[in-house]
Amino acid sequence: MIFSPRHNPFAGGHRIMMMVLCLFGLCFVCAMTPVRKGRKAPKKDDKVYLEHADELRYDLYGQTRDAQIAKGRVHFIHQGAHLWCDSAYYYEASNSVKAFGHVRFKQGDTLTLRCDVGTYDGAEELMVASKNVVLTHRRQTLYTDSLTYDRLYKTAYFVEGGKLVDGKDHLVSDWGQYNTGTREAVFYYDVKLYNGNRLVTTDTLYYDTSKSVAHVVGPSKVTSQGSTIDTENGYFNTKTDQAQMYGRSTVVDKQKTITGDSLFYDDKSGESEAYGNVVYVDKENKNELNCDHMVYNEKTGAGMATQRAVVKDFSQPDTLYMHGDTIRIFTFNINTDSVYRKVHCYPHVRAFRTDAQAVCDSLVFNSQDSCMTMYQDPIVWNGERQLLGEEIQVFMNDSSIRRAHVIGQAFSVEKVDEDEHYNQISSKEMEAFFTDGKIHEAVSYGNVQAVYYPIDEKDSTIIVMDYTETDTLRMYFTPERKLYKIWMPKASGTWYPLTQIPSSKLKLERFAWFEDIRPVNKEDIFVWRGKGEEAKLKVIERHAAPLQQLPSENPAVPAPAAPVPTTDSSTPETTETP
Repeated sequence: MIFSPRHNPFAGGHRIMMMVLCLFGLCFVCAMTPVRKGRKAPKKDDKVYLEHADELRYDLYGQTRDAQIAKGRVHFIHQGAHLWCDSAYYYEASNSVKAFGHVRFKQGDTLTLRCDVGTYDGAEELMVASKNVVLTHRRQTLYTDSLTYDRLYKTAYFVEGGKLVDGKDHLVSDWGQYNTGTREAVFYYDVKLYNGNRLVTTDTLYYDTSKSVAHVVGPSKVTSQGSTIDTENGYFNTKTDQAQMYGRSTVVDKQKTITGDSLFYDDKSGESEAYGNVVYVDKENKNELNCDHMVYNEKTGAGMATQRAVVKDFSQPDTLYMHGDTIRIFTFNINTDSVYRKVHCYPHVRAFRTDAQAVCDSLVFNSQDSCMTMYQDPIVWNGERQLLGEEIQVFMNDSSIRRAHVIGQAFSVEKVDEDEHYNQISSKEMEAFFTDGKIHEAVSYGNVQAVYYPIDEKDSTIIVMDYTETDTLRMYFTPERKLYKIWMPKASGTWYPLTQIPSSKLKLERFAWFEDIRPVNKEDIFVWRGKGEEAKLKVIERHAAPLQQLPSENPAVPAPAAPVPTTDSSTPETTETP
């Protein structure tokens, strides 16, 4: 039996039951769903819309039967981005566009892409541009013939050569990418960065356009106005002209070269700083500076070197090595014809050369008069000769010595043999004169005392000891540095046979022999060994000026008597010893 709905006894109840169940379910869902305040977020629309075209048609039977053909002022919109062109194929099914002629893609107010041919995929949010491609983002412009712009990852890629222009910076490479979000670019293979007169060449370069900072990785070279930088890890701020280089970098500026584990340079201030096994070479003046920390300002000419600082002078066949805890340089009248420099080296100064060594507390070299002055207990050794004084001045002629001057408590001592026999000269001052770096005359002034052991030329033995006191002593030497003549004014002295020398005459009062302090090689200059307190020179204070007294107005007080002049008509005698 078939019941129609009209005659079904359960039909009405069934409808009521279904309505109750639906109402119950709706209440349950409403109770479980949180109440949203405000407007609902609009659903993302992924469709590419054709906004305008002067002409639109279909080619149902041609190769473009899946596309709509748009011509004349064509305009597409996709998720806030706009695409204009002269003509286009619009594939509505695949949500993509192929544009031709004066293609212009714009995203927001900061990014514009122009090209001759472009393909846009709305599903992938990908724009592929070719032929005369120009991407402009803020102040950056990228030129290439083939570019892929990924809107999702905000990155533009090129693999067939491109150029990025950022103000005065021009970057060229074979491959590259630019992120519009971070504004960072990466360039690979045959990379060149042009910045004014500066050229950076490398194979990998990272460039932050927001900060104008370029980071080169791998073997790289920077050339600028005659200077060259070689580095494998360097940062260059093209806006502030600051550079930071790591990984054993080298800067070559004409005849000067500096190498270090870390180099920092500020072109505007002229300040440079180097760390780690720093090597500075001046080929023109034939000298070198080694240290672990150096600071120099090329605009002021001021610099400082510390941490195992050592100066090497290789202007002579025998290299000179000089060390001090701190080495400073000062430049005066810089960038003028009267420029000169002063170099301060202190404390614990030690110098070594095969034929000469020196020790002092501080040293100053003045290029104005080519004078090197050693202060505070200076000692100089030359062969078996040792020279002491309160102050020692050495005057240079180009790279060779021309005159030496010992001021205050001057003492020269020379070891004659292993039997404790020493030639000695003690005076207030001493001078030595050189020709082509070889001594030819030596002069001692004031309270001269001399102990000399003549040597028999036949058997090279010592016969006597000559003790002499005089006011001035001159000695003349052959080019082979052999003494051949002595001159002095009136003198007093005694010759003593070796067996009858008084013990008080063997050594003068100032005698000191510091063989244990003497540097023995170029590495020994870093080991400081100073004099003991008992061996330091006496402090001689200058005589105070005599007190002046005005004539007394009181007759009872007599005026001071004037000194009585004395005359000496005697003529000093001279002695010349061949």
